[in-house]
Amino acid sequence: MKLRNLLGAALLLFACAAPVEASAQFNIGKGISAVAKGVQAMTLSDEQMAAYVKQSVDWMDKNNPVLPEDNEYTKRLRRLTVNCKEADGIPLNFKVYDVVDINAFACPDGSVRVFTGLMDIMTDDELMGVVGHEIGHVLKHHSKKALKQQLLTDAALDAAGSVSSTVSTLSDSALGGLAKNLMSAKYSQKQESEADDCGYDFLVANGLNPWGMAMAFEKLSSGETGKQSTISKMFSSHPDTKKRIEKMSKRAQKDGYTKPAN
Repeated sequence: MKLRNLLGAALLLFACAAPVEASAQFNIGKGISAVAKGVQAMTLSDEQMAAYVKQSVDWMDKNNPVLPEDNEYTKRLRRLTVNCKEADGIPLNFKVYDVVDINAFACPDGSVRVFTGLMDIMTDDELMGVVGHEIGHVLKHHSKKALKQQLLTDAALDAAGSVSSTVSTLSDSALGGLAKNLMSAKYSQKQESEADDCGYDFLVANGLNPWGMAMAFEKLSSGETGKQSTISKMFSSHPDTKKRIEKMSKRAQKDGYTKPAN
């Protein structure tokens, strides 16, 4: 689903090699390139995928401003996720990026990254509703499939490395491409619905109020955030958003949860 500030075309032409300053936009690498190399019959094992995901997450953490443990944003996220240790056996780890974008995303390895821009406009319940939805994509393997498809088709790997059992060291351009995929992946309506349901179950299992998901979707689709983000535009433009909100609301009501005050 995904929750995001529209990145200007100029960002696709350059990026800083050193970590960006606080409150910048999300860094997606040095001029993302998708020049096809015509690699055929490429395969990736789960082990290779895990290694490439780790490279991508490590790159993002290095090239974006990660807030320290004593920061109030980080303290807030730690408090909200204190019981969120794992998702279907995948260990979860959470970090806050001091980035103005309205966004959050979860990676196939369980890395969850939340932007201060999103935290600024969301209540605690709404914020965890967004996080739960993103983790839902991981649980349904949507993000893994999307990354794998990109690695296989966007020439992130060279021909030699793609057909061997070794793991190549990806270029900044390729890592930037993976970062862009993680933070702005487009999923089908079916996948979004699956992530809603799976994320709802994750919230309930971890003692969180699932009303937060419907409330977050409603806020993002209403335009009341006052910011034009990719994620807000996505929710406001998707014809099924209202139905998704109604579905999650009815499910929370049926399960006996009280809607939190805004």
